Amino acid sequence: MTTESAARTQVGAGWVRPLCWAAVALEGYDIVVLGVVLPSLLRSDWGLDPNSGALISVVGLLGIMVGALAIGPVADLIGRRRTMLLTVVGFSVLTLACAFAPGPEVFGLLRFLAGLGLGGVLPVALAMVNEYAPPGGSGSATTVLMTGYHVGAVATALLGIAVIPVWGWEAMFVLGALPAIVLVPLLWRFLPESVDFLRARGAGASAAVEAPAPANPVRALFRDGYLRATVAFWVTSIMGLLLVYGLNTWLPQIMISAGYELDASLALLLTLNAGAVIGLLVAGRVADRIGTRLATVTWFALGALFLALLSVRLPGIGVYVSVLLAGIFVFSAQVLCYAFVGQHYPAAVRGTALGSVSGVGRIGAIAGPLIGGALLTAGIAYPWGFYIFAGVAAVGAVSVAAVVGGGRKA
Repeated sequence: MTTESAARTQVGAGWVRPLCWAAVALEGYDIVVLGVVLPSLLRSDWGLDPNSGALISVVGLLGIMVGALAIGPVADLIGRRRTMLLTVVGFSVLTLACAFAPGPEVFGLLRFLAGLGLGGVLPVALAMVNEYAPPGGSGSATTVLMTGYHVGAVATALLGIAVIPVWGWEAMFVLGALPAIVLVPLLWRFLPESVDFLRARGAGASAAVEAPAPANPVRALFRDGYLRATVAFWVTSIMGLLLVYGLNTWLPQIMISAGYELDASLALLLTLNAGAVIGLLVAGRVADRIGTRLATVTWFALGALFLALLSVRLPGIGVYVSVLLAGIFVFSAQVLCYAFVGQHYPAAVRGTALGSVSGVGRIGAIAGPLIGGALLTAGIAYPWGFYIFAGVAAVGAVSVAAVVGGGRKA
């Protein structure tokens, strides 16, 4: 590494967390925005019904899956900084284009293409904050990063309430693209390249501390003892995202089927997501103290316990406490999985590993709402939905426990 690039990297190190957090917040906005505008789209002259609306949602998720799988290796080949710029510019431009879509077919295509960039932001941001985290601090660095996603999601909902009645659903996509006008120049000016990436690519004498970068980073996930870990992380991520998307989609309806009023069921969804934010702030600190592997196993196991507890109709405030605890452990368990992945693999393939775990995990993101819908249709969502979700969390705990050896201390 040259003296000039080393100095630039040192100066830019303090910008890594806030810039990556902002990128993830913008991603959170763009992923959630479809759910916010969908009721308006169903009332538009496009002739959409719930099934076609769901199809557009699935197409967007497929784009995110493909993007996560494809862009992770790109980041390992051309660098984190360039890839972050490409993904943010790409999904912002395509999000803006959604506001001018003439019909559902073009709109769906644009959501798929935007998903390619959206899927790539998270693995790149996770790799960056892991590589710039202080020793023993990667767990909290990862969980704090993910609070950006929830801030973006909440901002989408609040803006939707204020904006859609006045300017229509199109304005939500314009607003989703506007922050890039500020963020992209900041990324260009201040985001440094990862030191670990530069070392892995052989930039400077210090490269000897890292293994040389493989020509095919995807193949490296299945060699040198990483096969078992890769498969275990994939299973864990599928389980984790199945829970996140399944519960966020169907918890209100499941609670209504259990006899709760609509207002109470929506309040429980808010409680679940409040628990998610608390869990993110707590989980990282716990992981830094006891190790990310043990913390991840513990979080999935406790998530299973509190999900099973929801099958019991608790009186008064008891159900809110139970839902809050479920949110604390279920949502942040998946983020701890990401932190564990970032620690387990060498820098040369870290982006690929995080992208593969995020991308393959989207199978669970698609399956969760489908499973919840099937259970509701069959009339058995309560209590069997919570038993099944608890079982899913237990599988996540077992699969992540199967990851042993390799990587940095976790």
